[in-house]
Amino acid sequence: MVNELPLRERKKLRTREALVETALELFSDKGFCEVTLDELVGAVEVSKRTFFRTFASKEDVALAPEKELWAAYSARIEAHPLNGPLLTVLEDTLFAAVADMADGWERRFRTSRALADRTPALTAHSLGHCAEVTDAVVRSVVDRRPDSSADELRMRLLLELMLAAWRCALKEWVSTPGAPGRDALRARTRAALDAIPDVAKLVSSGTGAGAGTGTGAGTGAGCATAE
Repeated sequence: MVNELPLRERKKLRTREALVETALELFSDKGFCEVTLDELVGAVEVSKRTFFRTFASKEDVALAPEKELWAAYSARIEAHPLNGPLLTVLEDTLFAAVADMADGWERRFRTSRALADRTPALTAHSLGHCAEVTDAVVRSVVDRRPDSSADELRMRLLLELMLAAWRCALKEWVSTPGAPGRDALRARTRAALDAIPDVAKLVSSGTGAGAGTGTGAGTGAGCATAE
């Protein structure tokens, strides 16, 4: 609980929250590239030194809600015993990480994602961060589950498949009119994840004239799952 933290840590947390809230408001109103770092720290009344003790860059503060989620996700994966089907473990961990987020996170996350969708610099930064998280999660799972079902290729494909479903859900959630909350995000994510088995069937069954003709489709073709 926040109130149980030492005073110094509570102050740091309040400064971080103020920087994120103000940054998202300014970036959304004026544009990410148009807002200077001087303008941001001036609005929050902190120094650049304080800013850089908290965030590495403007991109970092703009994507803070996303990074908070994946930090919680990675921590849970590290602590998870990894029992049962791996896709179920990955999905359950994602829902648990979303549930762990602080009050108001979904509003900040929605604003951040909408901003990233129209800002190429943030899109590139988000993809780079996603790649880093993917690499870390794959290494963690493969190192702790050395059976043949968790080799690096299959594990990476599995995680990528889950992430693809997550991105589809996010796109629908962000574009929904009004202010859909965390329950709506969970529902859209669940629907996207539930579609994965049907996608796998499309891969293994093949369609059209090319099915079963030596192109890798049809009976005997491998079916790797992912995002």
